[in-house]
Amino acid sequence: MAEKKMNAHVCLNEIQGKLNAPKGQFNSYGKYKYRSCEDILAAAKPLLKEFNCSLLITDDVQLIGTRFYIKATATLTTADGDSISTTAFAREEEAKKGMDASQVTGAASSYARKYALNGLFAIDDTKDVDTLNNNAAYTQPVVDNTARLKEALAKVASATTADAVKNIYKEYADIKGVKAFYNAVVSRGKELSKPSVA
Repeated sequence: MAEKKMNAHVCLNEIQGKLNAPKGQFNSYGKYKYRSCEDILAAAKPLLKEFNCSLLITDDVQLIGTRFYIKATATLTTADGDSISTTAFAREEEAKKGMDASQVTGAASSYARKYALNGLFAIDDTKDVDTLNNNAAYTQPVVDNTARLKEALAKVASATTADAVKNIYKEYADIKGVKAFYNAVVSRGKELSKPSVA
């Protein structure tokens, strides 16, 4: 008897109906459970074998604006070559304490892959706080200060007195933690504070 052919949508529907990926990880800082990419893969592999399907996850680095993003694509393929895919993006941190550049990229990849799998297998993580710490550094919204920084630097460069530089620093207090702005203020302030040579 010939084996019944199954297209990717039917195969995916079967897997979605049977997949059970419990939250196998625990965040000791935030005191909550969450599921990782590995948890989803561990739950999916027996079902992929059962329905004779394969799963491929690929990454692509994309520059969007001034930041790098990892685009993860999860593709389910049947034995007949029919496939269906989902994608997800995760932004690389500019820097993360205790991580080198490759680890930062790896963390973004893992995050993007998890959400590509969530989309493919209809897993809802919207109520999860995920793997991030619950401190202000992680939960504050990301704000793009590029235009404001450019404006502030231009004002600092054109300032004619040390007092003017101080006033600019106060005016742009919201970006005083940005290293480029702080350094420009200090440098220009010192320059304008030097006694003029007659």
